Amino acid sequence: MTDHPSKTLASFAANLRFDDIPDSVVRRAEDLFLDWIGSALAGKGARPVETINWFAQQMGPANGSSEILISRRQTTPLFAAMVNAASSHFAEQDDVHNGSVFHPAAVVFPAVLAVAQSIGSSGRDLLTAAVAGYEVGIRVGEFLGRSHYKIFHTTGTAGTVAAAAAVGRLLQLTPERMLDAFGSAGTQAAGLWEFLRDAADSKQLHTAKAAADGLTAAYLASQGFTGAKRILEGAQGMAAGMSTDADPGRLTDRLGVRWALVETSFKFHASCRHTHPAADALLKIVVENNLLPEQIARVTAHVHQGAIDVLGPVQNPQTVHQAKFSMGTVLGLIALVRRAGVNEFETLFNDPRIVSFRDKVTMVLDPEVDQAYPSRWIGKITLETHDGRILQSRIDEPKGDPGNTLTRAELEQKALRLAEFSGAATVAEMKAAFQRIWNLVHIDKIERFFG
Repeated sequence: MTDHPSKTLASFAANLRFDDIPDSVVRRAEDLFLDWIGSALAGKGARPVETINWFAQQMGPANGSSEILISRRQTTPLFAAMVNAASSHFAEQDDVHNGSVFHPAAVVFPAVLAVAQSIGSSGRDLLTAAVAGYEVGIRVGEFLGRSHYKIFHTTGTAGTVAAAAAVGRLLQLTPERMLDAFGSAGTQAAGLWEFLRDAADSKQLHTAKAAADGLTAAYLASQGFTGAKRILEGAQGMAAGMSTDADPGRLTDRLGVRWALVETSFKFHASCRHTHPAADALLKIVVENNLLPEQIARVTAHVHQGAIDVLGPVQNPQTVHQAKFSMGTVLGLIALVRRAGVNEFETLFNDPRIVSFRDKVTMVLDPEVDQAYPSRWIGKITLETHDGRILQSRIDEPKGDPGNTLTRAELEQKALRLAEFSGAATVAEMKAAFQRIWNLVHIDKIERFFG
């Protein structure tokens, strides 16, 4: 424990060096970067993303050193980070850290790529900055706790501080200036779940602003702009206003020993992560018993409270994106086609067979599942068939979790599917990008990936 955890965490981020990071963490960071590239490309053509891209075109320079992946236009780091962050949080395929319920890639990598391209950073610099962002953001999310996530979208709030830490590391901020960056980031942190009730576009705005505001905070700090020194744990800081169960000890939990980045999960299904444990459990039942949707009378998903809080408001999804937060839709896709990928949502989310299946699905709070959450996301399903059978299934580690992870070959295939889905890059372009990512530690200057 420390009596100034914000300062301790800021000092860690400022002082982190590439040689301090274990090889296994570096390799995982490369995996996460490749996974993020696929998600960022998948947002091309999506109306909310293209609207933010339009805004960037209206307000930002028409040229610059930082790459907007979906348009291949170059602009300043601020606007490139903004668009890339929005884009990477649309397809619901970006990574997630279970314990913090935070999507680090969508806010960390847009900021570090944009700044690295602008200032000519090396691949090692980029990876070091990304690790700093992940370690800080995950701990801030864990610190803010379950009460925070009930109302606030942690990726928007903790993500702003994560982006500041990552960019601050690239800019080589001193520990004192890094703490200032945290202060300016935290005072801007925002993101509320109310948007889900209206199928509003706010989720992409949350990541866009988190990446851009964190970047802004770091650049301002580099010029001596000061921020609150206890923005996280102070009497009128983030926890005071956004949490009732904050635990300051989580901010400095085994810094430099426990690498939280390697705990991050990849998303296998193209939906809210809260649906994944139940989806995997249902898939297991359906495959083992060769069930058709018509044979299923009802499905009970035994879930944690966070799933009910986030998914519960979505009763009758009106858009593809809202459908990704509908447990009934996700389980309907699993029952019907045994996949819940980007193409399945686009073509089937409002299919009459899926709409009908939604009425068969109920979520109930399960004490065991809830107690394990958020450290473990257990999937439990009870299924009743029309011929009277009662079937049960359990998944302790959903596909994509560290103990059930995706291989590099699977990550490449996922990224190829996402690029093909949006038409943002060819197979040849993606394979060239893969090779650059797998060799990041040997790249002296980060330049464009596409174009």
